[in-house]
Amino acid sequence: MGKPKIKHLALFARDTVKLAKFYQTVFDMELLHGDGPGKAHYLSDGYFTLAILPHKLEASAMTGLNHFGFSIENRDEIFARLAPTGVEEPKKRPADRPYAEYRAVDPEGNWFDLSEHGYETAETADQRA
Repeated sequence: MGKPKIKHLALFARDTVKLAKFYQTVFDMELLHGDGPGKAHYLSDGYFTLAILPHKLEASAMTGLNHFGFSIENRDEIFARLAPTGVEEPKKRPADRPYAEYRAVDPEGNWFDLSEHGYETAETADQRA
């Protein structure tokens, strides 16, 4: 099995359009998917994917880091490695979410996604099937 690679990071932002344009302008990131004001935007530098997620004042998290994501080759092997660490078993992501298929947590409570599909193409579970 290849070494898992971090290829995805998600940020909460108050103005998703403005932040997406910032990363496009400053770092030449390509917009992969964006639904407009107040909606999620996904950008890539050709290797790494950045998700800019809408933050609302009544949300349970501050602006900033939400989660990061690993591109993996074998879900079962990673699940087996996670089991003896005592962390909660990874949970399947909602079918309408593009990119990652599972969400997991580290011992400190930091969320991370696991994706066999990868982060290069925005596809929901139905589109991957």
